[in-house]
Amino acid sequence: MVKVGDKIRIVYMNGEPQYSGRAGIVEHIDDIGQIHGSWGGCALITSVDQYKLIEEKNEK
Repeated sequence: MVKVGDKIRIVYMNGEPQYSGRAGIVEHIDDIGQIHGSWGGCALITSVDQYKLIEEKNEK
């Protein structure tokens, strides 16, 4: 499960092929679980889209 601050790479975003391969930082996870981040205007829908965690944010 990703959290705010994690860096991810989009593998597949349903209906948005231009987002494949983009990376970014998770900025917000909304109440229905969509992941918003610095990769652009579309949110990832975890039940449909695919992504890979690049690195986890270190907590201190």
